[in-house]
Amino acid sequence: MNISRGRIHTAQKVVIYGPEGIGKSTFASMFPEPLFCDTEGSTKALDVMRFDRPDSAQMIYECIDYVKAHPDACRTFVLDTADWAEKLLSKKVCAAAQNSGIEDFGYGKGYTYLMEEFGKLLNQLEDLIALGVNVVVTAHAELKKFEQPDEAGAYDRWSLKLTKQDSSLLKEWADAVLFVNYKTYVEKTKDNKHKASGGRRVMYTAHHPCWDAKNRWGLPDECDFDYSVIAPFIPAKGAQSAPAVPTVNTSAVDALIDSVEPRQPSAPPEQPTVDDLDGIPKPLAQLMTENDVTEDDVRLVVSQQGYYPFEARVKDYDPAFIEGCLVAAWPQVFSKIMANKDLPFE
Repeated sequence: MNISRGRIHTAQKVVIYGPEGIGKSTFASMFPEPLFCDTEGSTKALDVMRFDRPDSAQMIYECIDYVKAHPDACRTFVLDTADWAEKLLSKKVCAAAQNSGIEDFGYGKGYTYLMEEFGKLLNQLEDLIALGVNVVVTAHAELKKFEQPDEAGAYDRWSLKLTKQDSSLLKEWADAVLFVNYKTYVEKTKDNKHKASGGRRVMYTAHHPCWDAKNRWGLPDECDFDYSVIAPFIPAKGAQSAPAVPTVNTSAVDALIDSVEPRQPSAPPEQPTVDDLDGIPKPLAQLMTENDVTEDDVRLVVSQQGYYPFEARVKDYDPAFIEGCLVAAWPQVFSKIMANKDLPFE
């Protein structure tokens, strides 16, 4: 039996849900090389790759099968949206049983069959993850009355616009569930009345009594609804498992350290200037110079996230990647660089 240790870098499974028209499809279009399975026709105004709009569950499966057979066709598969896909799955389940609707099965059996079909869809999407293709699933949100079993009373909360069973499956399956909404501020007017204002789009990344959300990237609970926030955590190319870390004989290491004579400190090397970083765009070069970051530091983080191999020079990166990910999300990039430097000894 094989036992490994260390982080496993894989493609990501991301669910984005929120009210209609907030920009979920546009946000999904910013993922690396997206290919849309557009079940509701919401990408007409976007310059993206898309399959013909599916009008059956079988067509959705055929879209996934195509990417499985041609994994280089895209870097991200987008199912837009889950609730419209669920309608097609429901039609398939009802047609197989010659029922006109999901309620015709009686005693909740129809929803159980639908959950099984939805689970089959998620299993198909999981096959894309194994090939290194990111999967993004968008969905609409709706307000539902919620009652906690140990509390009196009920309140409204935002939920995925899916059946309860399918909603639970999707949330469990995803690496990140991001809820997006308009943040409204209530102000008191001069005549002592209240007026709503604001409307800034925000993204919630952690569970809250009024919505479901989660992430495994250490994001703040509330962020700007901007792709640069999550860009450092989304691999642009097929991500492979990290190599296993061998067990270290600490006694041998201690003996080796004791046997080494202390070295005299040497003068620190001169720090490169912006002009010394040949070929690297100045906005990134300026950040690197100000934070004492070398090109190898950047190349290591980029390779760890699966964007480019370590051997690739920064000057050869896509300019849009440098501007949209490295510069725009520099605080996250720099924190990973510092984590790599946080070694017990050199």
